[in-house]
Amino acid sequence: MIGFLRGRLVSKRPPQLVLDVGGVGYEVEAPMSTFYDLPSPGEEITLHTHLVVREDAHTLFGFGTQRERALFRELIKVSGVGPRLAVGILSGVTVDEFHRCIESQDVAALTRVPGIGRKTAERLSIEMRDRLKLLTGVAPGSAAGQAAAGGDSPKAEAFSALVALGYKPAEVTRLLHNVESSVTSTEELIRHALRSAAGA
Repeated sequence: MIGFLRGRLVSKRPPQLVLDVGGVGYEVEAPMSTFYDLPSPGEEITLHTHLVVREDAHTLFGFGTQRERALFRELIKVSGVGPRLAVGILSGVTVDEFHRCIESQDVAALTRVPGIGRKTAERLSIEMRDRLKLLTGVAPGSAAGQAAAGGDSPKAEAFSALVALGYKPAEVTRLLHNVESSVTSTEELIRHALRSAAGA
């Protein structure tokens, strides 16, 4: 997995950009939320990346912030939402706006994003609710949430790890909620949650 790329921006033609990293040109697809903050070609940039591997293609997606990439990774776990639609969502709304839509169950606002119909919007509002609570470890919009906006919190990392292990988001939310507040590292959060799940 390629975690990030740092190099010289060669060209940018939405949704694709080319990044020169040590003489190798990487073609990267990015949402408009990332494009808006890109400098002129020739400048150095850093992108947080996610590689999607399929039989017919390897596609590298790039994001200006870890929050964008984290949301992208949660979106593509939702049934019916592929990488292209996830990029479209991030192009149509900011991370904070998406948080607000899910928290307020504003299905109508979600359907205004190109490519999202009523059924997909309803599915997003249901499946993303628990996931978003753990992306920053606190409710979006709160003071603590703003402080954690710069990156993934230990609780968010623990949440992603437990979901990757096969636990459902709602179950992960319950398990992490039961962990004592004195436990702060990602590894310890996962260990305590697994013990709780096993009834230890």
